[in-house]
Amino acid sequence: MPLKPQDILVLLKLVTLGDQSWSYNRLAIELGMSPSEVHGAVKRVLKAQLAVHIDRVIQPNFRNLEEFLIHGIRYAFVPERGEMTRGMPTAHAAPPLSDRIVPDQEPPPVWPDPEGEARGMIFSPLYRSAPVASRNDPALYELLALVDAIRGGKARERSIAAKELTRRFNRYEKEAKPKPKHSHSGRRAAGSTK
Repeated sequence: MPLKPQDILVLLKLVTLGDQSWSYNRLAIELGMSPSEVHGAVKRVLKAQLAVHIDRVIQPNFRNLEEFLIHGIRYAFVPERGEMTRGMPTAHAAPPLSDRIVPDQEPPPVWPDPEGEARGMIFSPLYRSAPVASRNDPALYELLALVDAIRGGKARERSIAAKELTRRFNRYEKEAKPKPKHSHSGRRAAGSTK
């Protein structure tokens, strides 16, 4: 069961949610996907060991995900590049790297997006709904931009992005410890498959 690009979008959303409860429907709405796409993505990332069940809660497997993003994603999901367009900045042209990398003379990489406020060269997002999902979640946008810097950046950009991704994952992993179950709540655990 090979991974699909949208699987990484779902996983990065789970990273930003931390220990918040979630449902397939909530993720579908926030990511601009169908619930069945989200369900399929969760199945694939569990099988690939990029996510784990902890006390009936599905969470990212931070170390495996970090390793895949830093060392594998640029080979698995190569970005398509194209002509100038209106869009949303990504990679080194978006936060958090835009403050740390001096732009060169080339147009910035952008995800094609009619609501985007920048002009630049097309850089395909991991999944078509990434711009919409990013507008609603700045933390997700920053993670996707870091991943794009690794997917298609120059060596220095990839190195800075990898270090920043590791730093953020360390912080998110500490915050994502599951809460104790409360049997009186009557609500399903986050990401519960039952």
